[in-house]
Amino acid sequence: MTSAVAMPVSATAFSPRRAASSAARVVRRGVIASAVPRDGHVHKATAAPVAPLAPKSAEAIADNISYQTSKTGVMPLSFETPDMYRATAESVREQLFENWNATYKHFHEQNPKQAYYISMEYLQGRALTNAIGNLGLTGEYSDALRTLGYNLEDCASVERNAGLGNGGLGRLAACFLDSIATLDLPAWGYGLRYKYGLFKQSINATTGEQEESADDWLEVGNPWEMKRETAHKISFYGSVVDGVWTPGQTINAVAYDSPIPGYKTKNCISLRLWDAEVAPKDFNLAAFNDGDYATSMAETNLAQTLCAVLYPGDGTREGKCLRLSQQYMLCSASVQDILARFKERGNADWAELPAKVAIQMNDTHPTLAAPELMRLLMDYEGMDWDKAWAITSKVVAYTNHTVMPEALEKWPLELLEELLPRHVEIIKRIDEEFIASVKKAYPTMAAAELDAKINTMRILENYMDPVEAAAAAAAAAAAAAAATAAGAAPVAAEVVSAPAPMVRMANLCCIAGHAINGVAAIHSEIVRTFTFKDFAELFPEKFQNKTNGVTPRRWLMFANPQLSGVITEAIGTDEWVTDTALLEKLGPMAKDPALHKKWIAAKQERKKLCADLILSSTGVKVSTDAMFDIQIKRIHEYKRQLLNIMGIIHRYNEMKAMTAEERALVTPRVCVFGGKAYATYLQAKRIVRLVTAVGDVINNDPEIGDLLKVVFVPDYNVSLAETLIPASELSQHISTAGTEASGTSNMKFQMNGCLIIGTLDGANVEIRECVGDENFFLFGIEEPEVEPARAERAAGKFVPDVRFTAVMDTIKSGMFGREGEFDELLASLEGNEGFGRGDYFLVAKDFGSYIECQAKVDAAYKDQVAWTESSIISTAFSGKFNSDRTIDQYATQIWDIKPLPVP
Repeated sequence: MTSAVAMPVSATAFSPRRAASSAARVVRRGVIASAVPRDGHVHKATAAPVAPLAPKSAEAIADNISYQTSKTGVMPLSFETPDMYRATAESVREQLFENWNATYKHFHEQNPKQAYYISMEYLQGRALTNAIGNLGLTGEYSDALRTLGYNLEDCASVERNAGLGNGGLGRLAACFLDSIATLDLPAWGYGLRYKYGLFKQSINATTGEQEESADDWLEVGNPWEMKRETAHKISFYGSVVDGVWTPGQTINAVAYDSPIPGYKTKNCISLRLWDAEVAPKDFNLAAFNDGDYATSMAETNLAQTLCAVLYPGDGTREGKCLRLSQQYMLCSASVQDILARFKERGNADWAELPAKVAIQMNDTHPTLAAPELMRLLMDYEGMDWDKAWAITSKVVAYTNHTVMPEALEKWPLELLEELLPRHVEIIKRIDEEFIASVKKAYPTMAAAELDAKINTMRILENYMDPVEAAAAAAAAAAAAAAATAAGAAPVAAEVVSAPAPMVRMANLCCIAGHAINGVAAIHSEIVRTFTFKDFAELFPEKFQNKTNGVTPRRWLMFANPQLSGVITEAIGTDEWVTDTALLEKLGPMAKDPALHKKWIAAKQERKKLCADLILSSTGVKVSTDAMFDIQIKRIHEYKRQLLNIMGIIHRYNEMKAMTAEERALVTPRVCVFGGKAYATYLQAKRIVRLVTAVGDVINNDPEIGDLLKVVFVPDYNVSLAETLIPASELSQHISTAGTEASGTSNMKFQMNGCLIIGTLDGANVEIRECVGDENFFLFGIEEPEVEPARAERAAGKFVPDVRFTAVMDTIKSGMFGREGEFDELLASLEGNEGFGRGDYFLVAKDFGSYIECQAKVDAAYKDQVAWTESSIISTAFSGKFNSDRTIDQYATQIWDIKPLPVP
């Protein structure tokens, strides 16, 4: 039941009062807040005082929070921590709104060139602590809440992590937005507002298997977002006649904005997320009343499905269609919005669009931004093809995040033709004109070589245009006729299904984009010399490297205040938060015993917090005297969590064979895993199960005790990372060389003084260069050795290490889990070649090197003085991996935008 009548003022209403003997506010916990109707009508009996505007002192903030409690709409019998979180969030929002509005106004008035970052993922993490930290008001909010009888940490822990991403792609995008705002750059982010996220992960207590359920991040609302009136029409299906698209279905993309504050600056940019809705005027009420619910609800059902889940399963045609529809909605809504803002700022000359707009496509998911921009410029702005292409190819740029061919997106042409018929016309013409340009660029190349080059580079794979198809059919008919004329007996034609034509999104990005960048030095080199070798030869000026980075605000200053305090005291300034080159001042102090003592104390405090998290989330009690060895990342065969857990089984076998005296000399370890296995990726889910099965045995073995613990922390997210990373002493980044584009968690671990064991892959290469060989535990073959190793395996010449074979036998014996439970997982490590066979990611090849390197880790950890020195050096030389540096390079070398601080 609802009512417009406000609740009467209660004697137990939330009403801070001053203590008689001091200026501090004292509020009783567990009392009701005065309710205010959500329609904004406030009756005199319950009217709240006018809210102080953007207070900066703890006392004024406490007053503001008290005011916000009257607006929460809470009507329980008590006002608990979740309610106070909501009130605090509303208070912080008021702080942000002043800067947010001022930033939009300033950008509008100055009309600068602005960059737009389009990404399917944003893993923001909790907003409260980040916002007050960037505002420089952490202490004030902490004091204010304390005077009100609450605790900042408890209130912040109530906030649910936004379900807008899965792994490094989304976390990188979030770091980039933080850096953009901190550097005062004119730029925005665009994404989708997934109602149920990727999924919420749990581990079944009986089976030990991963289970998935809908992410409930929006269940209680999101105080950080603001729904705007902005909406754009997004169309699907239909037909095209003479370049005019008549859509079959249309929905609205509605904008939800979240403020992204910069660190100690007035600049506050936007992350605009799109949700799908159907306007009431577009609802077919007549069909509904006639009982034709399928027709009347078609658009509504489409809208509800579009933003339901991140990365819906694409094993079916329907799943592929939904994923592609999501990508198009993101691109179309964002590009329409960008062009609307171009006009809103008084720009009228479309030739000036490249001087005012830069669009960055984060991976291949936003590829359709290019043909969509072409469509809008031609179909709505009346531009001819050449002018539209000249503009588009100067506006869009592409960041590649993978070198594995199977991960480069390709979509069935027939599906794209059905879903987006106008865009297929545009893509076909881009492809046709590109082919002509390649032929022009290589006039003397042999025909066979040229054809091979074109087939590698063109957008449409396995495709023949009508002219080519007619020529092929005529040639086949002529050959048959010639054979008949020669008296040859008719031969039944063998029916062979031709591969379906596909649209290669990465190729479209390379053709349309004016810049193509990798995200680590080794990755960019592989992109240039292997993945897109032909494109790099044709367009050498397009290819760049932009090594990833992470924000030192969230990942060191806010996530690890203990270590941050030690750093600030040691180097005499906190300016390292924006100028991470200052961290190098720690280098000459790395041997200082006094600094060692404080450094170790900070790490121990974080390990205690981590141990508490492990106990509460897994029920496993771990010793903080043990080395904390952590691998947290998306579960995937190439990231080789399987190598890690097999190494642990080897360690366990060795320990079981020791005498009690020998065992006492073992370096104790707590081995922590975290990460989500995609719901339909069965091998990844089997790896999760192997980890939990091994943990079940080892953690309950009284002979081993605290010498070895194995835990899988479920539902890995940003907040868990903010507890796990500061506690880690060893972190594993052990992907097969040449498979990881960059990685960003390795940078976060390094920044927090953690040592890394890893291969020469992704950003590991540059991290090792920064910290020195002696402070990095390197193992495994290098990228040039990978293909020869696979060839050796395919030829049946590889002989596995006996220690690897012993671990395989241990798993097969049924020691862990149910008998035969891991047969299919182990089968991927057996055989010489074939899909899902032949150890494609070379676990066996690197196993011996990995085990020997782990023995070096054990020995090094025993010398805590040397270990601490390496830890300090790790942090001291992490400055390169500041996302501020990365974004400054994007701004100057790709986007051509300049800082525009709000006065």
